[in-house]
Amino acid sequence: MSLFPKSINRILVTGGSGFIGGTLVRRLLKQKSLTVFNLDKSFCTTSSDFIQANFGIDRYKVLNVDLKNRQETKKAIEFIDPDIIFHLAAESHVDRSIIVPRMFLDSNVIGTFNLLESVMAHWESLSSPRKDFFRFIHISTDEVFGSLGSNELFSEESPYKPSSPYSATKAASDHLVKSWYQTYGLPSIITNTSNNFGAWQLPEKLIPKIIINAISNKPIPIYGDGENIRDWIYVEDNIDALIKVTLNGKIGESYCIGGGQEKSNLEIVELICEILDSKNKLNAPHNRLKVLVKDRPGHDRRYAIDNKKIRTELNWSPRYDFLEAILVTVEWYLENIDWCKKYI
Repeated sequence: MSLFPKSINRILVTGGSGFIGGTLVRRLLKQKSLTVFNLDKSFCTTSSDFIQANFGIDRYKVLNVDLKNRQETKKAIEFIDPDIIFHLAAESHVDRSIIVPRMFLDSNVIGTFNLLESVMAHWESLSSPRKDFFRFIHISTDEVFGSLGSNELFSEESPYKPSSPYSATKAASDHLVKSWYQTYGLPSIITNTSNNFGAWQLPEKLIPKIIINAISNKPIPIYGDGENIRDWIYVEDNIDALIKVTLNGKIGESYCIGGGQEKSNLEIVELICEILDSKNKLNAPHNRLKVLVKDRPGHDRRYAIDNKKIRTELNWSPRYDFLEAILVTVEWYLENIDWCKKYI
């Protein structure tokens, strides 16, 4: 049974070579009526080879385009002729944003601006039925809201208070999308999602870095005192939410997507090391490798999401328990260590 109406045939995922984008692409390709286009500036992909091997190239097309190139972006949108766009393309590594912030301005702000210009022209050219079904789904982060106190939760009403160049540029892209809806009527929806984890995530991110460093007998660096808290969500639950938002979400609205599973960085390290101790006994205890290091500048203390809106309005809730999902994730990395080594 197809999730999407028969009129929806061509879906564009910007940043489809990334972790969340690649997971979304694989899910969409299970719908045999869809052709999925991946617009990404990098051939350094997380799962494109796997996707092509398992789904073929007839329904999966990769376009190597940098969104900061206005003309190339325009040509790509004209060629793809999309019915739905999921916009995930972004620079997302906070540490890197502190070192080279201009890269994040170019990708997250200028890139989103160029995409919106091209998408607006495309949407205006569509026939009435296609125009009615068209959606621009902008995938953002809870980091745009800044840091929380011990008893607070982010919601769709939270003020924007970004702390890093990464979160500031994502906040700017959110505001661009909101303005294109308010001023021009572009049918768009924004999601602000908590920390994702799962298979195919690059080793620069916290959970895969812990796993890979631990099994490689390398130090596991932990910022500050390790008590920074994040609201974690298994990536497949986020994909479920994105599809619900696309099919049933209200145009012009934002939806906060969180797993409701708060863990400190230190808790994550201890849990993963405990799992690895049971699977790699010769190297136990793995937590002997943890090292507290100088804290990141502007490091937000806590994130947590109130996901009441998407639960009540769209009948979404996380399907995966954190402990179950982290075990599956650790096992995937152990089974795919050769893939991981390409990106270390």
